[in-house]
Parts: sequence; structure tokens; C-alpha cells
Amino acid sequence: MEGYAPNVKEGYWTMSRKGLSPGQDCNCFAVRSAARHVTQFYDQFLAPIGLRTSQFSILSKLNRLGPLTINALAKEMVMDRTTLGRNIQPLERDGLIRTEQVASDLRAKELYLTKAGKKRLQEAFSGWSRAQAQFEKSFGADRSAELRALLGAVVADKSTAVQPAAR
Repeated sequence: MEGYAPNVKEGYWTMSRKGLSPGQDCNCFAVRSAARHVTQFYDQFLAPIGLRTSQFSILSKLNRLGPLTINALAKEMVMDRTTLGRNIQPLERDGLIRTEQVASDLRAKELYLTKAGKKRLQEAFSGWSRAQAQFEKSFGADRSAELRALLGAVVADKSTAVQPAAR
């Protein structure tokens, strides 16, 4: 990688551009740090309703798109299937979603938003709206829109997508 030099510090390897601190120029670290920061911010607004940001997102997707298989929802959310599975367990336990076997493929399960799930989503929307408004007030509406557009472009960029493993 041109312009990059390995640094060995405290027994582990890092890659950084010459003259920059390790991690300062790592796209993955920057995006993950920002994602954790923003998630924690939104979580504090959703906590009184009993949801986490990831659960709110799942309920929102099911509300917007209707019933989806676990694999289809994982793809929509750009999420690993097993991670999604861990996230849907409390939603199913609390009666906010239900799973049903797909008649045409007995290996597949479809997720449905329940009436209780729709009600909880409506309750959570006020917390989400407050988080959204406060974030945009702090970060700026234009910068927030630009951030969403940039991150959307990252997700849409097929050259950085995970390729299916060869069998």
C-alpha cells in the first residue's frame, strides 16, 4: 500500500500513513467509532420505551417493508444473519414480532410485526424523533444529510461489499 508504513507498538502491528497516528486514518475504525457513538446517543432516547436502536430499526423495516424472511431482513439491514437472530430474540419474546415457517421453503422463517410491535414502534418514534432533532441541531441539518448520503454511498458501493464464499 503506497504511502503506508507498518508501525510496531506495544507488541501489535498497526498500519498508518506516514506522519499520522495509528487509527487516525483507518476508515473502518472511524466508521465503527462513529456508529457506536451515534447508537449510544439514540439508545438513551429509546431506553424509556424499552428498545435499543437495533431493535427500533428492525421494527421500522418490518413496518415499512412488511413480512420478510430472516435472510432478506439481514440483507436489508446490511447485517450478519446470526447477529440479526440475536437481535430478534427479545423482540419475539416480548411479542413485538412473530416468526412463521415459509410454506414454500421449510428451512426459511418469515418475520411479522405484531400489533404490540406496531404500538411499541409508535411509542418509540417520539424518542427517535427527539434524538434525530437533537443530533441535527448539534451536528447541523445540512451536515447530517450529507453524512447520510455519504454513508448510503458506502453501502451502495459494490466494490467494498463482502463477496460470498466460494463453495
